[in-house]
Amino acid sequence: MKILGVGGVFFKAHNVESYRKWWREHMGAELTDWGTMEYASDGKGQTMMAPFKPDSDYFKGSDERFMINLRVDDVAGLIDKARAGGAKIIGEIEDTEFGIFGWFIDPEGIKIELWQEPSDSQNSKE
Repeated sequence: MKILGVGGVFFKAHNVESYRKWWREHMGAELTDWGTMEYASDGKGQTMMAPFKPDSDYFKGSDERFMINLRVDDVAGLIDKARAGGAKIIGEIEDTEFGIFGWFIDPEGIKIELWQEPSDSQNSKE
């Protein structure tokens, strides 16, 4: 037996309906009948959970003790959508050997990390 990935991230929101609406309108999230935002697997990628030291600056920009990482297909496009929705953008988009990353603070003050896997051509550069 083994853990296959994170099944969800659950947290309290100050205004649940407004929060859901922001994610639907500005990030294209589809809501289920239960009000959850679910994303079907495309059969690729990985999901992980990683602890950080209490003094880590990786969560900088948010006072929360957690950050959500979302695997996406277009970091730049989604950063633009988040910005248009009033999100606070953190830093610059980074294109690394591990993929493309971008960060923003959502309406509840949660830091969101967007991750776009490296393309095959990017992997062949190594």
